[in-house]
Amino acid sequence: MITHFQFKPLFENKEMPGWHFSFYFKKQKYTGIYHPNGEIEWTSSIPPGESADALKAQIHELMLFHVYDK
Repeated sequence: MITHFQFKPLFENKEMPGWHFSFYFKKQKYTGIYHPNGEIEWTSSIPPGESADALKAQIHELMLFHVYDK
């Protein structure tokens, strides 16, 4: 389960899409960049293989809810 999920715009000009995000998973902090096309670029260590796909899906859902569903 993801905890302490946070995001902020990648650029000062908030009209330009892209977001930095961070969260904790199993007491490990992960960070990355969420691109407008849904691609995730990890800027920290990559989550373990068995968890990576599930975490990507959760991040995508959170970003859709917080950024696109306004």
